Amino acid sequence: MNFSEAISFSVDSLEANPLRTFLTALGLVIGNASVILVVTISLASKDLILDQIRGIGSNLVYAQYEAGGQNTAKVESDFIKLADVEAIRRELGPQIVAATAVMPNNDFIVVNGKVREVGINGVDEYYPAVRNIVPLAGRLIDAGDVNFHARVAILTQKLALRLYGSQQAAIGQRVRINQLEFTIIGTFREKTSTLGQSEVVDETILIPYTVIRYFVQFERVDPLYLQATTASDVPHVTAEVQRILESRHRTGAHYMVQNLKAILDTANQIATVLTIVLILVSAIALIISGIGIMNIMLVTVTERTREIGLRMAVGASRHDILGQFLTESVLISLIGGAIGILIGLALPLGARLLTDQVRVPVSPVSVAVAFLVSFTVGIGFGLFPANRASKMNPTDALRYE
Repeated sequence: MNFSEAISFSVDSLEANPLRTFLTALGLVIGNASVILVVTISLASKDLILDQIRGIGSNLVYAQYEAGGQNTAKVESDFIKLADVEAIRRELGPQIVAATAVMPNNDFIVVNGKVREVGINGVDEYYPAVRNIVPLAGRLIDAGDVNFHARVAILTQKLALRLYGSQQAAIGQRVRINQLEFTIIGTFREKTSTLGQSEVVDETILIPYTVIRYFVQFERVDPLYLQATTASDVPHVTAEVQRILESRHRTGAHYMVQNLKAILDTANQIATVLTIVLILVSAIALIISGIGIMNIMLVTVTERTREIGLRMAVGASRHDILGQFLTESVLISLIGGAIGILIGLALPLGARLLTDQVRVPVSPVSVAVAFLVSFTVGIGFGLFPANRASKMNPTDALRYE
């Protein structure tokens, strides 16, 4: 019996029991769909998490004073200064896109009739680009505002809503900070929320750092941000910033200089482990479905004992019988696997049509693996029943009732 005849006999046999065939293949439908969906969800989640981390700042390096001593005069001199920022810009040159200083402070203003403490951060024209600040209304602080000590301010979107009811209504309003009046020129938000873990919280006002010097006790940059030119420059830039800061301050001063690489690597590892765990769970479903195929094929062999005996009596070899039942097992697996793959692909592709806010990747590797697993399950779990059928004694098979 050639391969085409084996296929023909197998199709006829499966069509004779469509419900049994469907229920047998159902496990593989679910298993293969699960594999593709698990990989898709894992990739989408991984990309989303990594994009969120990268959204805090492209190739970001940040530095801040960590510890020095108990002497107040020493501590004040240990803080990162604007001169340090200029030195970093000069020494690193083309290795960085920009370096920006943040000078933190706070003040009390009236919000909805209540006096509230808000963060007041002095920044320069490079800050919005390095920190991925998104303008919502008006404009951001520029070089002219910094150079001419302009009394202008930009508000976080939540603070603008609480003070004036809308983003646009805030533009042109005046707000008093440390007894000085500032004109609101814009509102903003972080491209990726840091959930209050950075210098930007829900109620934050940004003003030029040249103006904040009017009402802070001493000069203190906290933190200093840099954007490296390329991702490969990040480790070197991080080390150089550490060196420059330590070389410009006394020996006892310590500075924390970090980048997002460690966070990105950790998120990558967690996503990979999660993917492996979920795939193993899906693999269990495939194994269970394979056991189901083996069980049904054993029942089928028993039911068709007389047929097997008759075929052997008219000349079918043991190899022919083995090939027929193995072909049936593989067909069931491939049919179930194909349907599962189609379902697994349909859901993420359908999600792409519904939203473009989240990238939903489809892994060709997962499709290939799912198809290969289906074929392997068909052979692996179909071999025992097929082998059992091929070893039947023709005489005993014909006598079977």
